[in-house]
Amino acid sequence: MAGPPSVATGIPLGQTAPDFTLRDQFGQDTTLSSFRGVKAVALVFYPFAFSGVCTGEMGGLRARLDEFLTFDTEVLAISCDPVYALRAFSDADGLNFPLLSDFWPHGEVARAYGVFDERGGSAERSSYVIDRAGRVAWSVHHPKPAARSMDELLAALRAAV
Repeated sequence: MAGPPSVATGIPLGQTAPDFTLRDQFGQDTTLSSFRGVKAVALVFYPFAFSGVCTGEMGGLRARLDEFLTFDTEVLAISCDPVYALRAFSDADGLNFPLLSDFWPHGEVARAYGVFDERGGSAERSSYVIDRAGRVAWSVHHPKPAARSMDELLAALRAAV
């Protein structure tokens, strides 16, 4: 069940999304700007691999992957876990979409998006939709114990196409 969104933080709507290149669970680099002009992108920041709520959310994405990954859309899940932990998480839970490691410099991308928890050392539970032009089209931020709504995320992603 999705929890209530928290007070909005992060990047204002309409602003160009900060570009980044992060390594996925297979050691391959993924660059946000490579989707510009081609696809709308859902950025799904989550606190920790293997934690209860995050495991449920990633399983929810996996179950609906055909809805999230299309010719016009992409989903990128981002945590501050190291690549090797993300590979183990991916293998254990059958997660066949990009899990990006914001491990080093630790939390640099989460900080750029205004969603890094300095005290906890992890990303907050936040979602952004980046439109084809590379601008922030939508965002929502949840308390760590509250799961996000996959329906809401999918609707925002489709609206950005």
